[in-house]
Amino acid sequence: MHNHHTLLLRLSTLPSRSLHPTTKTKLNNKRSKHTPTSSFRRTNWIVPKAMHCTSRCGDNYDEIDNTTNNNGVTFRNPKLNESTFLASLMPKTEIGADRFLHSHPHYDGRGVVIAIFDSGVDPAAAGLQVTSDGKPKILDILDCTGSGDIDTSKVVKADADGCILGASGASLVINTSWKNPSGDWHVGYKLVYELFTKNLTSRLKKERKRKWDEKNQEEIAKAVKQLTDFDKEHIKVEDAKLKKVREDLQNRLDLLRKQYESYDDKGPAIDAVVWYDGEVWRVALDTQSLEDDPDFGKLANFVPLTNYRTEKKYGIFSKLDACTYVVNVYNDGNVLSMVTDSSPHGTHVAGIATAFHPEEPLLNGVAPGAQLISCKIGDSRLGSMETGTGLTRALIAAVEHKCDLINMSYGEPTSLPDYGRFVDLVNEAVGKHRLIFVSSAGNSGPALSTVGAPGGTSSNIIGVGAYVSPAMAAGAHCVVEPPSEGLEYTWSSRGPTADGDLGVSVSAPGCAVAPVPTWTLQRRMLMNGTSMASPSACGGIALLLSAMKAEGIPVSPYNVRKALENTCIPIGDSPEDKLSTGQGLMQVDKCYEYIQQSQNIPSVRYQINIKKSGKTDPSSRGIYLREAHACRQPTEWIVQVDPKFHEDANKLEELAVFEECIELHSSDKSVVKAPEYLLLTHNGCTFNIFVDPTNLNDGLHYYEVYGIDCKAPWRGPLFRIPITITKPMAVTNRHPQVSFSKMLFQPGHVERKYIEVPHGASWVEATMNASSFDTARRFFVHTVQICPLQRPFTRRNVITFSSPTAKSFTFGVVGGQTLELVIAQFWSSGIGSHETTSVELEVVFHGIKVKQEEILLDGSEAPVKIDVEALLASEKLAPVAILNKIRIPYRPIDAKISALSSDRDKLPSGKQILALMLTYKIKLEDGAEIKPQIPFLNDRIYDTKFESQFYIISDSNKQVYSTGDAYPNTTKLPKGEYNLQLYLRHDNLQLLERMKQLVLFIERNLEEKEIIRLCFFSQPDDPLMGNGSFKSSTLVPGIKEGFYLGPPPKDKLPKNSLQGSVLVGSISYGRLSFAGQGDHKNPEKHPVSYRLSYILPPNKIDEDKGKNSSLSTKKTVSERLEQEVRDAKIKVLGSLKQERDEECLEWKELSASLKSEYPKYTPLLAKILEGLVSRSCIKDKFNHDEEVINAANEVIESIDREELVKYFALKNDPEDEEAEKIKKKMESTRDQLAEALYQKGLALAEIESLKDVDKSLALATSDGAKQDVEKTDEQSKDDGGVHPDLFEENFNELKKWVDVKCTKYGILLVTNERRNQRLGTALKVLTDIIQDDAEGVKKKFFELRLSLLEEIGWTHLATYEREWMIVRFPPSLPPF
Repeated sequence: MHNHHTLLLRLSTLPSRSLHPTTKTKLNNKRSKHTPTSSFRRTNWIVPKAMHCTSRCGDNYDEIDNTTNNNGVTFRNPKLNESTFLASLMPKTEIGADRFLHSHPHYDGRGVVIAIFDSGVDPAAAGLQVTSDGKPKILDILDCTGSGDIDTSKVVKADADGCILGASGASLVINTSWKNPSGDWHVGYKLVYELFTKNLTSRLKKERKRKWDEKNQEEIAKAVKQLTDFDKEHIKVEDAKLKKVREDLQNRLDLLRKQYESYDDKGPAIDAVVWYDGEVWRVALDTQSLEDDPDFGKLANFVPLTNYRTEKKYGIFSKLDACTYVVNVYNDGNVLSMVTDSSPHGTHVAGIATAFHPEEPLLNGVAPGAQLISCKIGDSRLGSMETGTGLTRALIAAVEHKCDLINMSYGEPTSLPDYGRFVDLVNEAVGKHRLIFVSSAGNSGPALSTVGAPGGTSSNIIGVGAYVSPAMAAGAHCVVEPPSEGLEYTWSSRGPTADGDLGVSVSAPGCAVAPVPTWTLQRRMLMNGTSMASPSACGGIALLLSAMKAEGIPVSPYNVRKALENTCIPIGDSPEDKLSTGQGLMQVDKCYEYIQQSQNIPSVRYQINIKKSGKTDPSSRGIYLREAHACRQPTEWIVQVDPKFHEDANKLEELAVFEECIELHSSDKSVVKAPEYLLLTHNGCTFNIFVDPTNLNDGLHYYEVYGIDCKAPWRGPLFRIPITITKPMAVTNRHPQVSFSKMLFQPGHVERKYIEVPHGASWVEATMNASSFDTARRFFVHTVQICPLQRPFTRRNVITFSSPTAKSFTFGVVGGQTLELVIAQFWSSGIGSHETTSVELEVVFHGIKVKQEEILLDGSEAPVKIDVEALLASEKLAPVAILNKIRIPYRPIDAKISALSSDRDKLPSGKQILALMLTYKIKLEDGAEIKPQIPFLNDRIYDTKFESQFYIISDSNKQVYSTGDAYPNTTKLPKGEYNLQLYLRHDNLQLLERMKQLVLFIERNLEEKEIIRLCFFSQPDDPLMGNGSFKSSTLVPGIKEGFYLGPPPKDKLPKNSLQGSVLVGSISYGRLSFAGQGDHKNPEKHPVSYRLSYILPPNKIDEDKGKNSSLSTKKTVSERLEQEVRDAKIKVLGSLKQERDEECLEWKELSASLKSEYPKYTPLLAKILEGLVSRSCIKDKFNHDEEVINAANEVIESIDREELVKYFALKNDPEDEEAEKIKKKMESTRDQLAEALYQKGLALAEIESLKDVDKSLALATSDGAKQDVEKTDEQSKDDGGVHPDLFEENFNELKKWVDVKCTKYGILLVTNERRNQRLGTALKVLTDIIQDDAEGVKKKFFELRLSLLEEIGWTHLATYEREWMIVRFPPSLPPF
């Protein structure tokens, strides 16, 4: 999943999954001093001294008491005044940007366009309106994720009054001055919270609830007064009617109180209208639902917007939210994109790179003259996680806008470095379109091999680490005592990559106080992380490009990167520091001097491909000897160097003539040997490297082989081959443990230990003891192991010591693999104290070896034999196994492939992206927590050749319950049927065709009572015979032990599971020495547990099924044939449609014919009534209700109710088959009677409401219904409009046969209470019906509740209910 590489404010917690391993902590990391293992010193290649630029460029520099290194960069002892304090909030001195601007004030980014791939940029944020030369700062703002898309494909026309019906159902008034030649108005709607961040939504919910509660309390006060007044007036209530009145008043009060408890604000909906004015597409919004004043937010008062790129205009939804948005229209007006940010992150990043503050220049971004486009890749539906769709569209936009630079402060771990579809597209953008791509390295340090994708793992992307200077620490971080010199943040991710590449290219300042969106209600915010380092570096490169364009120097990503890396200032003293900092702290001024001197050098990237001698696969970009076996003998490596030119390079003038004489250097020839020279041509060159790690001490070692141009050595290394060696210490103790004592820590100090995990070890129990300190100390304890084709196996914890003590912890390990164990004191921990912390660490290895790690039970009664042994030391064997999830497989019921719009889904290569829509039907018998899983696609965004995936789970009413992508969410769903739509994108039609039958699993968490705990046995027959279970024992090294895992009891299995369903859980074997007994009951809490699966067997055959099919019948063949013919005719009648007048006439004729043929046959009459009720096209409601009453009366009259009463008064013998048949027939007849009474009651109630509209229609009836209506009309005159007559009689009759409070008939009870003006009771009954409805939500129930709320006068609840209506019953599913 994604991570913003950012740390917000001064937080001490680690970043969440949604933030790139960019830490949410401000950690001061004083660089540990590694003893060099060779004579190699960290040097960087800069231009000759004659080109050196002074580091003091302005009065502010004279205010700092400092020491300066030989490259002119200040590191030590900052003494801040106001100016230097402000400058520290937006660091530029550290990278030489201020020195460069002092010399070249007009090369401040002018003429450069940066694409910000992030969470979105607020155009109203401070400093992001114009550039330093007065041009618009933001050229375009795009939502590449689609999270703000609105379906506006519905087209309406305005009526004579200039009104249109909005997509939300609201009537909207069109402004007559708006130009719309076609008269077509595209309408759509959006739930506004879907456009807001979680924090903004939370703030609005609190404010809205406060206002809502004020109104609710007013109504509660009124209800209390009404009830009190009633009790005063009626001291003793005995009359039945008065009791019902009081009950109604009490129900009103109870409902108001309960409403507060169940309040769940889903937010208002806004209507959007899109039209073409003859020149551009225009957009207007109706935001009245956001305003307290009904005169505000009206559609007609809206100033229309168009695509931001065209007019550079934006809007704000309301004063309450203060949220900025822009609009973009796609697909000929059928899609409206509402662009808001998904977090403050993107605006902050953009501000670091380009903000311009003329009122306070010290707070300017690095390149205030640069322009930018905002490409939102953080999907608001996913809490700002990036998606493949967002990444691809962002690259398309960057190329289309002819951007010079891309900054992306996002990323995540990956199993395959420099691999995947996004990497392929980046390579094309860099190689063909000459885009320079800068990205954060990640915040997953301090252990090695923690760089994230794409920034730290992709060859064509400049990965940036996070650096903190003393001035930044003193100013931005406000520490009491800043570190004495600059250093890499503790949490900044480290290299190398899994294939040996350095990982981090350069470092830049990793914190800033920069602009944030207006909805945060503040101008600036402090954030830190590699997310901040990346735009700092990107802004620095923008300065270089500004100068290069102005001076006519050709721009190439290859040359710029080379200049950048070869002019950095080293951070730290040891070679190994390069793995943390890359080539060091970038220097803009030195880099430009290098560029000026090398402007006529060919634009070449030197691609390195390395293979171990004697092997064809795998290839790598560096040499990484991490495991113990690789360090025990010398190895030889074959290196292929290939010069890579841009696609537009001239084959004759550039490729054919390319030839370089290169001198190869090894940083330590005693360990790494290489040839002295090679001649490199366009077709590349191969040479060998010999690496001998055998004489090295245990620990980390870093070396390089680099190539120097013989004719121009000032260019520095043309290419570097990183060689990383982590030589682990062996565990030789008989009881496998290692101890590290007297490790001394100051703030920021890092200790790295490398241990060869013994074979047979699977977990570690460690004890850490800290002493000799005063104030509290915080430490990172970080462990990493690397296994092929997997993401690093890592664990990172923060351990705080408030006083000298010992703390224990445990974690899993992989036997035989090198374990890196890192302890780092937070740089801000103990910063004001001068005491050194002493740390001791004891690491004890444990392990129980099993023959097969994953256990599969095949669904039979047979147990599975498990063999175990302890290879290291005696272990307590205490197996625990549970099954706590069920995985149900589904195949799609529908698959459709379509071509997407070329507006934003056409690749720069010209290929059109296609979409595959797969639909799955899911049914839940009970409410449950579920997670959709697609094993082929899940958990990969960057290291996959497939572009993207997205799913939406909705019910039959189109209410959306969950969305997700590569990292599915667990969602709580009520009982019911659901559709899951899976959306896959790619430009390859054949690939999508192959995925049309993609298997999807729904993983459901079993409830606590459903969890199955499996038993272990000593003998194979014990599970079936019920003999005693296997007891725990002690494993002795060298002696294997076996036992059996029994299958789950059949009565514990889930009922009626689909074929192919699998129960899954976990199993653990060992008992921890210092864990509580509670931990032992759940294997998932053990540091090492293994997957356990049980294939559910076929469902048990129902022995009673078909029993009655063989019953003899007393009817003759003729009678049976006549019965079958009659039933067939009735079935045909029920199948007829009644959508058109002709169809209604056919149905009427057939029903009349059948009635004459089978008079008084109740099932036929019930089917006729059913047909009338189900008719959708009704022109005359009054007449239709009369027909229903007549049909209901016919059903009622056909039934002998006295016979029914007598039958149900008797008890029946359930063993008597004939009696059972009679019972079913009588129950069916009773149900038909109840349905007739129910439908008659509804029709009578509706006629009463229609009479007030046109009483004359009540007289145009047939004889039976006419008498009923006339009787109702007469009695209404007698009792003032209350109608206890036919309706009351019918209702009382229904109560005799069924429970009128049940869902099926409860609406009639609600109607009865409403007719008697007991609206509180009516609402209570209706609310109970809705809650108990097992068949799913029915729209008519909620419409009735809304009308009751309006009638009772609770406007705040009516408004709340209307907002929920569009959530529960949206007109369509949202776009993907």
